[in-house]
Amino acid sequence: MFFYGDGLSVGYQLSDSTREVLKMEKQLTKHQYLILGSLLFGLFFGAGNLIFPIHLGQLSAHNWAPSALGFLLSAILLPLLAILAISLTRSSSVYDLALPVGRKFALFFLILIHATLGLLVASPRTATVTYSIGIQPLLPKSLDHMGLLIFSLIYFGIAFALSYNQSKVTDYVGKLLNPILLILLAFIFLMAFVIKGDLRQINLLPAATGATSNLVNGFLQGYNTMDALAGLGFGVTIITALKLFGVQKAGARSKAVAKVGAISMGLEAIIYIFLIALGAASLKYLHLSDNGGTAFTQIMQHYTGLAGTAILGAVTFLACITSCIGMLTSLSQDWGRRFPKLGYHFFLTMTSIGAFLIANFGLDQIILYSTPLLSLIYPIAMALIILGLLTPVLGKQPLIYRTTVGLTLIPAVLDFIHTLPPYFAQMRFFSGIDGWASQYIPFYKLGLDFFPFMLIGLVGGWLLVLALKRTTVLAQH
Repeated sequence: MFFYGDGLSVGYQLSDSTREVLKMEKQLTKHQYLILGSLLFGLFFGAGNLIFPIHLGQLSAHNWAPSALGFLLSAILLPLLAILAISLTRSSSVYDLALPVGRKFALFFLILIHATLGLLVASPRTATVTYSIGIQPLLPKSLDHMGLLIFSLIYFGIAFALSYNQSKVTDYVGKLLNPILLILLAFIFLMAFVIKGDLRQINLLPAATGATSNLVNGFLQGYNTMDALAGLGFGVTIITALKLFGVQKAGARSKAVAKVGAISMGLEAIIYIFLIALGAASLKYLHLSDNGGTAFTQIMQHYTGLAGTAILGAVTFLACITSCIGMLTSLSQDWGRRFPKLGYHFFLTMTSIGAFLIANFGLDQIILYSTPLLSLIYPIAMALIILGLLTPVLGKQPLIYRTTVGLTLIPAVLDFIHTLPPYFAQMRFFSGIDGWASQYIPFYKLGLDFFPFMLIGLVGGWLLVLALKRTTVLAQH
């Protein structure tokens, strides 16, 4: 993994093994692609990548394939496009990608993205998922809160310590932790689908009570992995790594990013399909669970008893701690660059403490309150990703960026209101807005209302640019 140093300087600390790799040919080798793909996989694959596919599978039952396709579109395709957007626009961070909208908006969105990933949702969720899957089943109910407090303190202490000195992270994540994680996941899938043969009976399962499953629902469930947002935050890490590997030309770098992303996302896609199928097959012996963490624990206990809980705890810890380190570090580095007087280590300390405190609200509460936040951010992120991908055609026209993002912000706010927790959703002000939007806004109930707004903003902004250019040419003549 390659990181920014404190302040505004760009100082990279590399392990000895990484320095040796950098001495190789400028044309990337297969081994280098695998290292970069492994790094990207380690950054992306965390808490949500384990629990949400399992829960989606339970919701889907025998109809899991359409849901899986929708999930792959938002959880695999969007993150890959986010990385490509960062590369095509030659951005050094999400701040640069959003800069054509305006400096204040770019700074706001940078803070919002990293706060969501590193502080408010994703990072605390890695700790609570690890606890709920690996530790909580071993403790009596009366010790739940105390157990989470002690575990999250140790967990973020480890994450802080490993993030403090960055020179060894490349070897830890890419060469040691990820291979162990993949071996353990392979064992779980082998046990479920080959030895037990549960996959063969999946089409005979009835739909679970309360289940809602289709392609659109799978697409919206993929939001919860937060990987499209992570792609905006982590894409620069891979791009910088490619520069250090000697890939300097933007065109070659874009192709290399596509290959690295394909390795990482291809592997994730395979794992997602197995996890969704595993969740669907679990309805043979389980009822629909409240969340994927609980379901995964029950699945492993079904197959291998207490040993299965230990294996799953190890899988979860490996997946979550690497992702947590990446999110804490990215936030601290990006904010440290924007606020150099405070610096990297200040933000790392404050974020670790903040994430520890939020984690102690528990997994269910974090998921409940994260949904409105993700509903607000995702449409804006997708608008910026599409604008970034269209840069070779449209350029970085501020007018196009502002009309597209400005109009997309309207359904984003409405989706935020629509997904508020029950306490807020039942307030007259919010329920009135939600009722009005349900009646008059296209695709609102599906959660896809942002698409027509984004399209109108994009096309309208482009037509305005053409009209202004034409007016300027006529005025000159």
